Amino acid sequence: MRMWAAQLEQAAAFLRKHDDFLVVSHVQPDGDAISSTVAVGWILDKLGKKYTMMNEGPVPSRLHFLRGSADIHGCGEGAPDRKFRYIVAVDCADFARVGPTQMWFEDEFRLLNIDHHATNDAYGAVNLLKFDSAATAEILFDLAVHMEMPIDAEAAAAFYTGLITDTGGFRYSNTSPHVMEIASRLLAAGAQGPVLAEQLLERMSMGQMRMIQRGLSRLTFSDDQRIGWLWVTTEDLAETGASNEDLEGLVNYPRNIEGVEVGILFKENGTKSVKVSLRSAGLVDVAAVAQHFGGGGHVRAAGCRLTIPLQEAVEQVVGHVRAALEGR
Repeated sequence: MRMWAAQLEQAAAFLRKHDDFLVVSHVQPDGDAISSTVAVGWILDKLGKKYTMMNEGPVPSRLHFLRGSADIHGCGEGAPDRKFRYIVAVDCADFARVGPTQMWFEDEFRLLNIDHHATNDAYGAVNLLKFDSAATAEILFDLAVHMEMPIDAEAAAAFYTGLITDTGGFRYSNTSPHVMEIASRLLAAGAQGPVLAEQLLERMSMGQMRMIQRGLSRLTFSDDQRIGWLWVTTEDLAETGASNEDLEGLVNYPRNIEGVEVGILFKENGTKSVKVSLRSAGLVDVAAVAQHFGGGGHVRAAGCRLTIPLQEAVEQVVGHVRAALEGR
């Protein structure tokens, strides 16, 4: 606990000492990335600091309700017209995950790295890392408490969003007693638990339903049925009118089948780029699989990107997972 308190104080000192921050999260942002971005914005507001929030991709529509989400800039039209010296990176397992936003970093930038992924290599000048945290939002809640900031209803909604999305509605193995304690405090502070659960976990777009139909029509299994995978193409997205956010949760379908140890989703990006999402029942460390291909993540949930055609990506990743399962 002393080491964690020291990390929290180092992060707090970085935020108190400097000003005019650029806050970034990972490419193709999810619930924890966006909620953590706006949570940092909330902390900086309380400190009276200037800041700009930025991401490579658009904010998923289901997260537009979060305070400050409309102020997150993209890398295209409307992007900041200058560079920043002080950076806060949230939920980025490695530096590459900040994507093209790094073009807005000054040459001599100083970065505060706040993350919960076990594959994080401490790339910041200051690092606030806790690998047993369920979400980066959990770490930021601890930071806000350490800095003695009273949590209001808007902040509670942001912290709760990160927790509920990265724990699968408090169903995954990362749902610790500390997570539930935080959730209780956030509900008391004004987070609307049932409303957020409906918005983030239950509601489905027509594009998402169409992608589920297409993905499940291709569901494939290894001979021993311990690996299940499916894939979607760029044509699928175009023909269904779906967006990247409509693919969230699709990887869980093969993983949730009884007897399947690893579920995989392959998403084609052009002719020679494939994003891979992996989910494990616990027998295989999919973070190690992802790291083999230049990615990272958690033991049970990880991802990577391969610059090869879709079929080659399927063969290589499934083959590596099969090898990881041998003898288990």
